[in-house]
Amino acid sequence: MKTGIRIIQIAFTYIGTVVGAGFATGQEIIQFFTRFGKWGALTILLATILFIWLGTKMMLLSRRISARSYEDLNKHLFGPKAGSVISIIMLLILIGVNSVMLAGAGSVFMEHLGMHYQTGLLITIIGTFFLLKHGMNAIMQLNSIVVPLMLSLSVVMILNTAKLPTADRFLSLPADSHWSVVWLSPIIYTAFNLVLAQAVLVPLGSKTESAAAVKWGGIAGGIGVGLMLLSAHIAISAHMPGIRQYEIPMGSIASHLGTAVHLIYVILIFLEIFSTFVADLYGVTLQLQQHLSVSPRLITASVLFICFLLSQIGFSSLLSVLYPLFGCLAIVWVVKLMLKSG
Repeated sequence: MKTGIRIIQIAFTYIGTVVGAGFATGQEIIQFFTRFGKWGALTILLATILFIWLGTKMMLLSRRISARSYEDLNKHLFGPKAGSVISIIMLLILIGVNSVMLAGAGSVFMEHLGMHYQTGLLITIIGTFFLLKHGMNAIMQLNSIVVPLMLSLSVVMILNTAKLPTADRFLSLPADSHWSVVWLSPIIYTAFNLVLAQAVLVPLGSKTESAAAVKWGGIAGGIGVGLMLLSAHIAISAHMPGIRQYEIPMGSIASHLGTAVHLIYVILIFLEIFSTFVADLYGVTLQLQQHLSVSPRLITASVLFICFLLSQIGFSSLLSVLYPLFGCLAIVWVVKLMLKSG
């Protein structure tokens, strides 16, 4: 019974970590899958297989080497020197991405809930600080609430889509991209998400006593991510090509399901941002703890303050430099993980 609960917690944490704001809005689905038309469902199948295989392998490997943070895993994959450099790049990327997520949380409060932008930032920061006092258990409990809600909304959307005359459009949409781009896309998508997710999946695997729980939790989590990708892809495909004009395609679809469903969707977008933000901050804190002889709470507060400042001033030029570097790193990293024994 205890192992079963742990499997579910690991699966939900895996799903909640991967399914961030970009996924929730639908933009990632279009860019990496739906724009490839009839091949979209097959590329999602490939991504699902990679999430099951590599996500599970990452957690089991972290457990085997007793990794304290993603830095330990990177050193194991690349060696001490290269692993340290990669972890520094990871740290910069995570702080940058989390600053973007924090800004997104503020925008949700301002644009959809009629509150001040700064109020959204402060609520997110304060909630994160107090949740992280309870460590990994708090992250798993948060995802145990958020992920079932996300899965429920996915079911509602797919049932509504099934009633439309365009429900099967995902099987016939044309694709104008070369086959190499089509099949590289799910690999890039998986690599990006797993490199970011290691901030929480590494300590999650390392701190779980049961190898069986890690294994089956990873498998269930990978399947869950795949099912959510597929349901969103089918729903978006049914509204193609017109849906591409919206910044938040899934929000447009949700708005057709009534005021209550749309409000639930808006709240879920915030909760998805919040759960990913909390998980990433936890991973960053663990890494910095290995180098700084100060209180974890002080580290968390400092990183939150940096994210708060960056969310005020913007840093698109920084990310434009870091993201191409991160893209190359993600591909190399995922190949290393594939080839690593154990």
